[in-house]
Amino acid sequence: MLLSNLAVALVHYPVYNKHHEVVTSALTNLDQHDIARSAKTFGLERYYIVTPSEEQRKLAERISGHWQQGWGADYNPDRRQALDIVRVTPTIASAVADFQSEFSKSVKIAVTGAARRSGSIALTAFKELLQEDDQPYLLLLGTGWGLTEECFSAADIVLEPIAGNGTYNHLSVRSAAAIMFDRLKGI
Repeated sequence: MLLSNLAVALVHYPVYNKHHEVVTSALTNLDQHDIARSAKTFGLERYYIVTPSEEQRKLAERISGHWQQGWGADYNPDRRQALDIVRVTPTIASAVADFQSEFSKSVKIAVTGAARRSGSIALTAFKELLQEDDQPYLLLLGTGWGLTEECFSAADIVLEPIAGNGTYNHLSVRSAAAIMFDRLKGI
């Protein structure tokens, strides 16, 4: 079986804080669990947690480890399966390199955020691109107040944001991820 050509990376650096400063955001247990579960549900086989903080990487590995072996694995085998797809890396480049090892074509980076941007494409157009199953894509999701401009500038694809029918648009990253996975990989 081929590895899914779509992987997701939850980026904790470089992201903005509410003052538009570039920061490293904190890891959250809920994001780690919920995005892993959503990704696994929709057939993704890699979920990268990207943080340069050694302490945060150790915490992420400890959280996954709890559910992958011992009491946690026995208590909730479904969670073990979901957390098996988690890979913890210090940089976006290291996530790309890990995912790249499974493909001959170069990994393309797709990014999104809550704000509309010129030149962005709809998820339906991205879903069509995913039909070429030997072309890998890494979808970057930002934490904090979103990915930096450098991430958007370096991306191969900018996706339109998930939007409701009101004026309020501030979904949690785990909610946005689940919606995107359903639209991209759902039936």
